[in-house]
Amino acid sequence: MASGTVKVEIEGHVATMTVSRPEKLNALDLDMLKALSEAADEAEANAQVRVAILTGEGKGFSAGGDIKAWGGMRPEEFGHAWVRHGHRIFERLATLRVPLVAALNGHSLGGGLELAGVADIRIAEQQIKIGLPETGLGMVPGWSGTQRLVKRFGAQVVRRMALGGEIFTADEARALGIVDAVTTTGNAVEAAKVYAARIAARGPVALEVVKLMIASANGEDNGTAVEALGSILVAKTGDLKEGVAAFTEKRPVQFKGEW
Repeated sequence: MASGTVKVEIEGHVATMTVSRPEKLNALDLDMLKALSEAADEAEANAQVRVAILTGEGKGFSAGGDIKAWGGMRPEEFGHAWVRHGHRIFERLATLRVPLVAALNGHSLGGGLELAGVADIRIAEQQIKIGLPETGLGMVPGWSGTQRLVKRFGAQVVRRMALGGEIFTADEARALGIVDAVTTTGNAVEAAKVYAARIAARGPVALEVVKLMIASANGEDNGTAVEALGSILVAKTGDLKEGVAAFTEKRPVQFKGEW
């Protein structure tokens, strides 16, 4: 299936989401941000999906935000319609119920690296470059480059990219912990599928819960993680079933403290 400029293909337990604007190296605009959100919804709504892959069509993963999409915006419009909106979409992807593997088949710069940063696992092709060049344009990373990426990669690594303008090769990025594996050119998606199959073979409930636990330990939206875990636990109890039944039958509730 396709969702705007993001294609979604579900095969067995694996959903592959492909950003599809190859003529612009998959640079993101508002329509693509919306399509990414819809793709996440589609993958998550399918109960058979246990893991997702995020990649880009053609020679690029994502060149980040399309300057033509935001360059002419008024400051307040830029802050709300672009930065905050994109932030919400990226958070949606980062908190996907299933593990997410990014197949970096091309350069991941600026917003493209922030997009890669939402994934739980990153597999990069050997030829790609990684960095946060925004300050060279007189702007700052706006889609959690100084927030999520610091938590996941470390503050000093982000300083080197955002302050010093350093651009890393795939091998350098692996050594720094930005990517988890490096593969040959043209092989990132296949390598991601192999890794996704490895994840999908594990307990799906355990995967969902442990992803929330790790996010909480890493300081990523602790409130959501704690409430989600608590809600999942309570939803399986006899007390909740009794509460719902009593409400439906319009009778006094009789809790028994049953797990």
